[in-house]
Parts: sequence; C-alpha cells; structure tokens
Amino acid sequence: MTKRIALSSDHAAIELRQTVAKHVEAKGFEAVDIGPTSAESTHYPLHGKAAADLVAKGDCDLGIILCGTGQGIMMAANKVDGIRCGVCSDTFSAAMIRQHNNANMLSIGARVVGEGLALAIVDAYLDAEFEGGRHATRVDMIED
Repeated sequence: MTKRIALSSDHAAIELRQTVAKHVEAKGFEAVDIGPTSAESTHYPLHGKAAADLVAKGDCDLGIILCGTGQGIMMAANKVDGIRCGVCSDTFSAAMIRQHNNANMLSIGARVVGEGLALAIVDAYLDAEFEGGRHATRVDMIED
C-alpha cells in the first residue's frame, strides 16, 4: 500500500510545497496536497492544523508542512492530539526526528532553506525509520 503524505503551507511556501509534492510522488508516495494555491496572504495555523488533522485521523500516514520559517506552522500542527512534528533545516535532524522521536510530520522553512536542501531534508525524513527501544519509552512520555 502506498503511503499517503499530507502537504500544506502558507502563502510563503507555495512553490516549494508544490516542488516537494512532485518529489514525494517521484519517490513512490501519494502526495495529498491540500494547498493553498493562491499567493494571497493566508494564516499558517489553519494550514498546519488541516494537515495535522489528516495525519491524526489516519487519512494520511505522514505530513510535510511549510511556512516562512517552518516554526509557526509546526507549532500549530503540534496542537493536534497525536501529532509529533519537528522543524528541520538540516538532514541530520530530519532523520533523527523519525528515528528517535517517531515524528509523523516534518516542517520546513521556505525562507530558511533552498530547494535543493529542502528536498534532501525530505529524503532524510522519509528514508529514516523509527528505531523503537528506549526511544519508544520517550515517545510514550511525549504522548502522555
């Protein structure tokens, strides 16, 4: 079964989000891109929550969200019960949030990283797997 990845952003990250969606599909995932499509100013908390809801409900396996810094949209996503989202601007952190924190969402700052690095971050995140073990205890503590 193909993993479904929810993608959303605010107006600052539309182009990068669309590039990430194509990249994710080229890797064999189903991109569920919920927008927005207009460059008109929009509110990142709404988009972070919308993507997080898809992941939390099980409609999507993972989520990738973007805004100018990645910080605000990540904070909004983490308000949704069951979401563990980390903002990453390097590949090491992107792999670690999956391996050690079982992050089900990744946030990227479109004004922080360029396209090449963003795609490398996405690859590091998607290619990593949760290691379990002592990390599972810690993830359980986060969930509690």
